[in-house]
Amino acid sequence: MRRLISKLTPRQQEILDLITASVRELGYPPTRAEIAARLGFRSANAAEDHLQALARKGVIELTPGASRGIRIAQPQHHPASHSAGRGSGGLGLQLALPGAEQLCLPLVGRVAAGHPILAQEHIEQTLAVDPAVFSMRPDYLLKVRGMSMRDVGILDGDLLAVKSCNTAQNGQIVVARIGDEVTVKRLRTLANHIELLPANPDFAPIRVDADQSFAIEGLAVGLLRGALN
Repeated sequence: MRRLISKLTPRQQEILDLITASVRELGYPPTRAEIAARLGFRSANAAEDHLQALARKGVIELTPGASRGIRIAQPQHHPASHSAGRGSGGLGLQLALPGAEQLCLPLVGRVAAGHPILAQEHIEQTLAVDPAVFSMRPDYLLKVRGMSMRDVGILDGDLLAVKSCNTAQNGQIVVARIGDEVTVKRLRTLANHIELLPANPDFAPIRVDADQSFAIEGLAVGLLRGALN
């Protein structure tokens, strides 16, 4: 449903609609460059100006230094709603405040070859987070290893919020299993094979042919950073 806010200019409403659609369909907000390209701005700076205006109006919250650090603010007029603490997730997710409704998620560390992701030996601890800040309700947090998804704001040591599923759409960031290895990449399905795309030019795409063992384990629906500090 389109969220219409009367105090916004038409261009600001366009940007809000674009952010909302991106979070709903892909699980994460657009970058400034993506907003500029979609809406015909000359530069990402123009998109940044509109985002700052939306933030001043309380419609979104921005995380400094994160390319996708855009979060749609929760409505404040509902008696049952809770205000979330300010975190620094590249996908705009935050830790819950004490006393808020909490979702307890298992934190998965390094996944042993051939074992299910949620096997007990992989679970390092359980973290409580605010369920209201997720685009979809996640099933677990996965500790990110490496910098292959750096350019979409997913860094080594981040906690990726994952919704368990076995299908995904082109362009979505997924947790995938190739043989005995688990990886986080962007999915691209082609006619004869699948590609798992990194977001860092230092890493090559992974090609998955029909005769290879492959499964989608989950969909990225958010990110936590600094949650274990």
